[in-house]
Order: sequence, then C-alpha cells, then structure tokens
Amino acid sequence: MANFRTKADPQRYTFEGFGSDKYPNLMLRGAGDLNNWPMKTYVDQHEGYVALKQALKMEPVAVTEEVKTSGIRGRGGAGFPAGLKWSFMPKDTVDRKFTRYVVCNADEGEPGTFKDRAILEYNPHQLIEGMIIAGFAMQCQTGFIYVRGEFLWLIEKLEFAIQEAKDAGYLGKDILGTGWDYELIVHRGAGAYICGEETALLNSLEGRRGEPRVKPPFPAAKGAFGQPTTINNVETLAAVPPIIRMGGAEYAKIGLPKNSGTRVFCLSGHIKRPGLYELPLGLPLDFIMNDLAGGSSTGKKIKCVIPGGASAPVFSEKEFGTLMDFDSVRNAGSMAGSGGVIFLDEDTCMVQACLRLIRFYAHESCGQCTPCREGCNWMEMILNRIEHGQGKMEDLDLLASITPNIAGKTLCALGDAACGPMDSMLQKFRPEFEHHITHKTCMVNGHRLLANVGAH
Repeated sequence: MANFRTKADPQRYTFEGFGSDKYPNLMLRGAGDLNNWPMKTYVDQHEGYVALKQALKMEPVAVTEEVKTSGIRGRGGAGFPAGLKWSFMPKDTVDRKFTRYVVCNADEGEPGTFKDRAILEYNPHQLIEGMIIAGFAMQCQTGFIYVRGEFLWLIEKLEFAIQEAKDAGYLGKDILGTGWDYELIVHRGAGAYICGEETALLNSLEGRRGEPRVKPPFPAAKGAFGQPTTINNVETLAAVPPIIRMGGAEYAKIGLPKNSGTRVFCLSGHIKRPGLYELPLGLPLDFIMNDLAGGSSTGKKIKCVIPGGASAPVFSEKEFGTLMDFDSVRNAGSMAGSGGVIFLDEDTCMVQACLRLIRFYAHESCGQCTPCREGCNWMEMILNRIEHGQGKMEDLDLLASITPNIAGKTLCALGDAACGPMDSMLQKFRPEFEHHITHKTCMVNGHRLLANVGAH
C-alpha cells in the first residue's frame, strides 16, 4: 500500500454517530481510523459498491427517483432537494446530443466547517461510489472532483482510491459490463473561498479566473465547458450509496419530514467535546450543545452560537432550543448552511468576533461586484476603528445602512454571507458595540482599547 502524508490526528477530534442500532453511521463509518480508507476495508466492512451494483440494474431515471424519494437536501449550504436538482439534467434529443458532467464541490472553505475533508480522509470510496451512481443516473460521461488546493494529502489518497476503483472495474470503459463509460478526474483548486460558489468553481475548473457567472443560464443548462452540469457537495454525494442500499423511502424516515436523513455537524468553539457528529436532522441545538458536546469547556455560559458556518446569522440564548434542520433554523432567522456550529462563551468579545469574520469576507471577495468589494471593505474599516477605540455612535447606523446595499445585489451569495453575521451581531449584542465607543474599553473583559494607527 502506498504511504501518504497525513495531517489527521484521530485523538484530536470526536467522531460520533447518533447511537441507533437500526441506523448506524451512514457517513462517518470508520472515521478516526487512518487505515479505514482503502477499497478492501470499504468493501469488506462498509458494504462498498453494493449500491452501485444495485443502481446499474435500474433505469437511470429510477435512480434519480429513488434519490427524490429520500428527500435528501443538498448538504453544501443551500439545502436544495438533490433529486430534483438531478432531474434538471437535459436528456438527449433527436437533433442534439449532450456531453453531461457531474461535479463534486470539495472546495471546503467555510470557517467552522470540516466535515467534507473527513469524508475524503476516511471514506473516499463512499464519495467515489456516490459520484459513479450520480453519473449513471444522469448519464454523464465524466465526473470532476474539485478539491481545495490545501488538501494535498487528501488529493493523493483520492487519486489512489480512484485507481483502485478503476482496477476493480467500477470506473472506465464498459463499467461492470453495462456498456456505460465513465471517468473521474480530480482537479485541484487554488484555495479561493469564492470557488465554493458553483459557477466560480466552474470557471476555475475551466482554467479561468474564479469569479461567479451571471445566472441564468444555470449549470444544468450550460455548465462546465458549456455543457449541462450538475454540482453537488461531498456529503450530498457520499449519502447516495446508503440511500440506494436502504431505499429512498427508508432513508426518508430518518430526521423530520422535508428534512430527512443524517447530517454531519461540525462542532467547535467553547465546548468540551468538539468534533464531527452524525445526527438525524431535527435535534434541538441545546441538546446537541449540552448532552452531546458536553456543554461549555470554560465553565462560562454560552452566549452565542453560529449555527451553520461563519456566514450564518448568529443565535443568542433565546434561540438555543431551535431544532437543527433546514426549515427550523431558517424560521428562527438563520440558516443551516454548511453544518458548522460554533459556540462562543460569555467571555467572547462580539465586536472582535464580528471584525474577524468581516475581515475574512473582505479578503475573500473576488472583487467582481462593487457592492461586495466596497461594502465588505467599508464594514471592516468601521469595525476596526470601533474595536480600537476610535469609533463613533453614528458608525453603528452606518454599518446598519451598508448591509442592505450589499445583500441581494451581487452575482453570488458572498456579500449576503458577510451581511448575515454583521446584522445579527449588531442587533443582538449592540450594547457591546456601544460600550466600545462610549467607554473606549471592552464590555466583556474591561480591557482598554488600544488605538490602531491603521484604523480609519
């Protein structure tokens, strides 16, 4: 077996399932075991490629219908029904033949989110099997796995696993004697957060600058290299093999109606047991925080939770009872997003936390859209001077006036992503911002704010 560089430390993170005998882990099987990833382990211990053999005996449209029946929604952030998305792929007609592509978005760059890399690290064959099934369902000829450039050690493993699948007859020409040909290609990105947006990803895949495209046309009509393309997240595609094995109707029984299945939550911040937790959708946030993650790691009360990755509007204590599914989180004023749940205790300065988040978005904006390019920089400058004791009370109203001029006025959602935490932190923790301005000290720790010559 080949030797690979690895950054994984199985002792550092918790890998937990939801403890049901009927539904063991579907996504995190063997997580934490650095020897779990080869094909032999996947086949011998995790029912590897059983779902592919089942799918190849079905009509392609029936495979898509099974995914529709499961009710699974995209795990990348938007929560759009995956089976419905697959059904948008156009079919060949008498006067036109299409080259179709399926693309896996493995450009995991959302702060607080680290689930996709764990699937690539420990269960790459589950993703590969899911991509082959998706390719068959949509009658694609080629699949691309677009991997974040920093994940070099994962790319090596992924390419090795793809070769294992080829050697076993699951990829390449005439797969398992069906007459269907399909190839998988790993494409390494350059580490740009914007390339997590599907059309920016496609531009990068084609060798262009990673900038979002105008929509429509949508990728299903005109995607990679001008051809119909379906793009799904790593976790979404890796969920396909268990859906086919157990059947869409059975999978739909997990979780809540219209929010079915398990989801891998990334828990981090001020909790005793940070890590990856595969849980049915719909468990209460406070149960996840206290019963599963062990509560606060500092002995201080948790005052703020970011429920869906850094771009999600924050929850204060009154929302801690929210059920963690797509619809409930949205109805509570935030979004389930990428599944990254970040816990902040009462010693966290919300002005500093907000500045850190906005600084990230200002840096990662591709600059194509003026509202995002200028607005994120303005928010960073204003927050920077508030954080360093140079703010004015009118700055708070200025911040509040900037976000409506960004949200909904850009080609992609990066501008909206910056506005979410900014608006919610300012609304729910405004006294901390005001204290910085009026007292020139931090309300949380009492420290005097030091002037920053770079503040505007």
